[in-house]
Amino acid sequence: MSRCYSIFLLIVVLLMPLVSESQTLSGPELKLSNNDLFVTFSLGLEDKGIEAIKNGIDKEFKFYIDLFKIWKVWPDEFVLGKSYIRTIKADAIKKEFIATSSDGSVLVEKRFKSFESMLAWTISFKDLKLTNVRELEPGQYFVRVTVESKIRKLPPVIGYLFIFVPENEFKIVRDSASFPIAGAQ
Repeated sequence: MSRCYSIFLLIVVLLMPLVSESQTLSGPELKLSNNDLFVTFSLGLEDKGIEAIKNGIDKEFKFYIDLFKIWKVWPDEFVLGKSYIRTIKADAIKKEFIATSSDGSVLVEKRFKSFESMLAWTISFKDLKLTNVRELEPGQYFVRVTVESKIRKLPPVIGYLFIFVPENEFKIVRDSASFPIAGAQ
């Protein structure tokens, strides 16, 4: 019995990622222009993660940008959201740097001449149009940005047997300051 327990513990320890709190999320910063709400933010990665990407390990980042309405008595109400999946593929030997971005309907693939420009494009969003505020009800709102990075593709059997093994390498959530929408519609 203790031998099975030891093997089980060894597998769990080997499959669990190291806890890392070095990733940061700057923003979200909001801008209102011609009744359109724009969001700007960027992800900061730790040096170890950047080196892993440079050495050829593909990464996938999921970005969720959600708008919430604040209620005094009730929980905050989800109004709308956008999501993007961005992947990075770097081959230092071939000097190939490829990044893709998908929002579920449009897939954009870009090739870069330098690793730094690819990384900057992949982990930052500048003036992303979220919505037109005329479509919103009057009230207080905020924007929540969530970023996830999957560990690696685990075989499905592992996921079924070890449901407590985390799938995310990291997950960061950050809220903007609240802002009013008055007299919308």
